[in-house]
Amino acid sequence: MFPKLKKPPFIRVAELSTLVAQGVEITGDMVFGGGMRIDGRVQGNVVGRNPEGQSASLLVLSAHGRIEGSIRCADAVINGIVDGDLDIEHRLELQSEARISGTIRYRQLQIDVGAAVTGQLVKVDEAFVAGNVVELGADKVLATAERR
Repeated sequence: MFPKLKKPPFIRVAELSTLVAQGVEITGDMVFGGGMRIDGRVQGNVVGRNPEGQSASLLVLSAHGRIEGSIRCADAVINGIVDGDLDIEHRLELQSEARISGTIRYRQLQIDVGAAVTGQLVKVDEAFVAGNVVELGADKVLATAERR
């Protein structure tokens, strides 16, 4: 009855150059460029960088994955557990197994049926840069905008 809209592929699989495999546990902050898939557990912040000449950072957290810390990157596909804030500069996809506890800041958001968020959803304008967020308290967030 309704035509199916063809959805462009979001996950650029060839660009997932880093893997934290299932059963691997990492304690400490992680910084990555390009793409990273996490099937294991990370206790620390995960930050994606966009070096000159490389595509925007992409984080994929599988249903087996868990991050206990903040996430900051350009694009993310989350299907696991995150206990911390997310600052996503471009597009965030929460798949059906996603369980998020924390504040989510995003430009574009897709939430599949079954995903759960305990916290705040904050849509930011096009001029927002995720690194410019200062927490003022439990109920207030100050974001300074930088024009790109």
